[in-house]
Amino acid sequence: MRFKRQGGDRKPELNLASMIDATFLLLAFFIFTSGAGSNESKLSPNLRVQQGTDAKDDLEPQVVEVLKVDGQTVYRLGSADHATRESLASALKELPLDRGLFVRVYAGVDVGAAAAAIQVARDTGFEAVTYVPGK
Repeated sequence: MRFKRQGGDRKPELNLASMIDATFLLLAFFIFTSGAGSNESKLSPNLRVQQGTDAKDDLEPQVVEVLKVDGQTVYRLGSADHATRESLASALKELPLDRGLFVRVYAGVDVGAAAAAIQVARDTGFEAVTYVPGK
């Protein structure tokens, strides 16, 4: 800020243009950032803990692994291996749909087998199906 003196007048004059600009920028910043957090309050938690249940079950993800075993494509759900889409579909029907499903595809598996696992999960009723590349 600079003080200006005009002619013989001894009163200093203050230029407020830069202060008005800074105030406007701060106002705009707070308006834009305050609206960003409102959508997070509408999110519902995916984990539900009820009285008398084991909360550990809610934290374990449901994973279908698509891998090659002896040259055959295998869909592994837990410790059970499924060779066909039909047997995978019957196993997926026993799982809760609201927790979602992860499809982990390992190297060497063709794209058709990976897409088949995702499609079987969608056909079974899972809305949240997530593709995860294997190690």
